[in-house]
Amino acid sequence: MRSMLLLLLLCTPFVSAQQTSQIDAGRGDIPLLVPDAYEANSPSPLIVLLHGYGSNGVQQNDYMRIGELVNQYGFILATPDGTQETQGRNARFWNASDACCNFYANDLDDAVYVLDIINTVKADYQIDERRVYLIGHSNGGFMSYRTAHEYSDVIAGIASLAGAEATVAQAAPANPVHILQIHGTADGTIAYDGGDIQGNAYPGAEETVSRWAGYNGCAAEGLVTATLDLDSSLEGLETTVTRYNNGCQPGGSAELWTIADGAHIPQISSVFPEKVVEWLLARPKMLDTETVSVTQN
Repeated sequence: MRSMLLLLLLCTPFVSAQQTSQIDAGRGDIPLLVPDAYEANSPSPLIVLLHGYGSNGVQQNDYMRIGELVNQYGFILATPDGTQETQGRNARFWNASDACCNFYANDLDDAVYVLDIINTVKADYQIDERRVYLIGHSNGGFMSYRTAHEYSDVIAGIASLAGAEATVAQAAPANPVHILQIHGTADGTIAYDGGDIQGNAYPGAEETVSRWAGYNGCAAEGLVTATLDLDSSLEGLETTVTRYNNGCQPGGSAELWTIADGAHIPQISSVFPEKVVEWLLARPKMLDTETVSVTQN
């Protein structure tokens, strides 16, 4: 339990993007960052950033610095807060899976809430239906997987840092979704090889990606395609990129970025936010019989 208390209590200050607006999807105000060049007649991508256990939306954005890219890439960013516990350490959390992190059995459907956030933004802004994405860290990564599975008709892709899939494998969702898992091999909180939280198991990074490769109809074997520098505390190109792209259904793929010796809260490099955002934006959802050209970074 002690390790769970450290899931993502982020206090390190960073310069964050300026808040430009707010929405309320039923649980209070949510900061919304909108690009300066936004035009109502030009649909924009939407990214919803989901924080880890014990953190909040603003802290998560300060850490991952996604908001700093809003103007550069032209997407809208929502940074919501999970529900605050009324017991224990009063941490904020998402009810994402049996393992993480609804420790006091609150009656919450957070997948519906994330969908409500998306629909609330859509009511006020022109959103590109093909480019609705989730980024989550730890508990937020778990939540991204759950939402992608339950609302695969809405979510084009997710990027999970140190999160994991559901406790047990499920039937494939109705629609393919692009999946990016980023995970450090030295993660002492959500183990790279899988583990359990209070007796509830969660799969490792490789199993998580392998499941989604299967859901998306991809070939079972991934291919190492590149190396990256995602952790500034580690020397060299410490991250290995493994892709499961062969044979995937249109609009779906799976990819694993393994940070050798990376921790649960890695010291993200200057290129980390750009790499994640570029990966997502290059992978739109397929709508009906539409043919979309997807650039694989």
